[in-house]
Amino acid sequence: SIYHFFKLSLEKIVLTIFLSIIIIMTVFGNLLVMVALCKDRHLRKKKTNYFIVSLAFADLLVAVVVMPFAAIELTTGQWRYGAIFCLVRTSLDVLLTTASILHLCCIALDRYYAICCQPLVYRHKMTPVRVAVMLGGCWLIPFFISFLPIMQSWNAIGIEDIDDSEPTLKQNLHCDHRRVSTGSSNDTSCVFLVNRPYALICSAVAFYVPLALMVLAYQRIYVTAMSHARQIETLQRAGSAPVPGAAPVTTSRMRVETKAAKTLAVIMGCFCLCWAPFFITNVVDPFIHYSVPWQLWTAWLWLGYINSGLNPFLYAFLNRAFRRAFLVILCCGDERYVRQSSLSHGHTHRACSAASVNGTAGVCVFCGRGWN
Repeated sequence: SIYHFFKLSLEKIVLTIFLSIIIIMTVFGNLLVMVALCKDRHLRKKKTNYFIVSLAFADLLVAVVVMPFAAIELTTGQWRYGAIFCLVRTSLDVLLTTASILHLCCIALDRYYAICCQPLVYRHKMTPVRVAVMLGGCWLIPFFISFLPIMQSWNAIGIEDIDDSEPTLKQNLHCDHRRVSTGSSNDTSCVFLVNRPYALICSAVAFYVPLALMVLAYQRIYVTAMSHARQIETLQRAGSAPVPGAAPVTTSRMRVETKAAKTLAVIMGCFCLCWAPFFITNVVDPFIHYSVPWQLWTAWLWLGYINSGLNPFLYAFLNRAFRRAFLVILCCGDERYVRQSSLSHGHTHRACSAASVNGTAGVCVFCGRGWN
């Protein structure tokens, strides 16, 4: 009927606008992070920020290379680009989203060494060579669970002749862009069925192992931050320190580290909220004969994609150094923000001779540690 036709058209229009907003915001946010690090020399001094810019690059590629094709298939209901590009597209999907998750894990480990260890230990652990190796691992490890097995069809071993005559499975195979074609002649959909070993190994490497490391790192950071918070209260009640000037530096350091724990908790919480549903379903689905509805798969997949657009805005709201750099960029180098940035940096440097300053934020950070 005409009503049904207009209803479907309206749903497609709303869906297209919604997905376009997600893609545009993801591109804009991650570009902003990359430009901020390129333009702000103070941000480039922190080792953690190299992980952040590499993370932003991975998330930017997700928005440019993966999301548009997924959005086109979702809105049109068809895959129009052939079986080979379907394999390539999904390999890129797995590679880039896994790289994004591994970067978050490396950032958590870097913050663990920065906050829970002494400054000399941190500098020994996080050398430029080690940072480069960790960044290389973030990009190389995903290759072994994406292009290598998918292009060789290892993910389909044992399920090549799966019976798709069942109504539930047949419905799931229709326009299910969480999966890649295993070589079928149907080139109107991009279908990716994975066997149990691949589902378990891929999910462990891409989510469960990084999640475990992040939980352990955050638990140690939280304990350290709470200990420092109690020390801050003790110093404030004492009213003065035995050594003149020691209390402000120590208190500032502890406050920065306490905020570091809160920032990491928010980022990790968003990460779990966005990706846990997908990877839980990814492990369960092969064991229940691929009966999870494709609509649910689509919702979980795009929830994971949203995480790629969420990270830059978390930095903007929770990290003062990035927030200042973003303001300078968005205001086209407005002299008010440039001047405030310079004055803030100079004032903090003079006030905290025993500490270093993290970027344009003008916040005293002990030995270059912590988030602002």
